[in-house]
Amino acid sequence: MRARDVMTKGVVTIQAGASAEEAWQLMQAEGIHHLLVGSTARPQGVLSAYNLGGRAGSAIRRTASVSDLMEEHVPMVGETDTVRRLANLMRGRPMGCLLVSNGRRAIGIITVSDLLELLGRGAERPSPRGERSDLHHRVPHRKGHRAGGVW
Repeated sequence: MRARDVMTKGVVTIQAGASAEEAWQLMQAEGIHHLLVGSTARPQGVLSAYNLGGRAGSAIRRTASVSDLMEEHVPMVGETDTVRRLANLMRGRPMGCLLVSNGRRAIGIITVSDLLELLGRGAERPSPRGERSDLHHRVPHRKGHRAGGVW
């Protein structure tokens, strides 16, 4: 399975000069947790809901701008990279997302939630859906050794 099969297409962008409150409102309206800062052709970083303080972060968002809170160093992967490589790149990184590139521009984003959904579905090695066989020869269990040597 490749990055293009797992990624969320249509990355939502915001400019670095925008206010943090504006970014939070955009995330809430779109139902997402990550925004690409800049443009898809020239990404400057990624802003997450965690960076904005989450639901209780109104004090942080009141005075900050997007450029103050964004993560500048977000790894970019190719659309043909394997899921194993994606998971290894995400391990140990606090950001929890990767940008997917086709060589010229960012075409998608992969988050930890995307990989967990893939794992939950079992898409790497789907379990076969077969019918369980019935037990035809059911007999009562015998007791173990009884006193007196009788089985």
